[in-house]
Amino acid sequence: MAAAFLTHLAGGLIKVRSAGSTPADKLNPAVIEAMAEKGIDLTGLTPKRLTTDAVQASDVVITMGCGDTCLVLPGKTYLDWILDDPAGQGLDAVRPIRDQIEHRVRALITDLVSTAA
Repeated sequence: MAAAFLTHLAGGLIKVRSAGSTPADKLNPAVIEAMAEKGIDLTGLTPKRLTTDAVQASDVVITMGCGDTCLVLPGKTYLDWILDDPAGQGLDAVRPIRDQIEHRVRALITDLVSTAA
């Protein structure tokens, strides 16, 4: 959800990669529906595994509770967003998680754009 919001809201100003340390086989249908309510289509997307190359190519790495399984490289900015996991949750539980992520992404965009200026 964070990558989708960042891609949608940043208007091409920020290159976005999305991956997880232990990705699911498919997206939670409630996540797809919750994001569709915000005008973001996740249909057909699948979770990807986090690779060293992806981290090396990034300036900012946002983690969401992966703890010691997250790859940490020197020279990168890491933000750990502690959020409830939407895995296996229904739409009513996913909506507040989605809204928290959107709020954090909007703040991140503001921060990144002001830092780059």
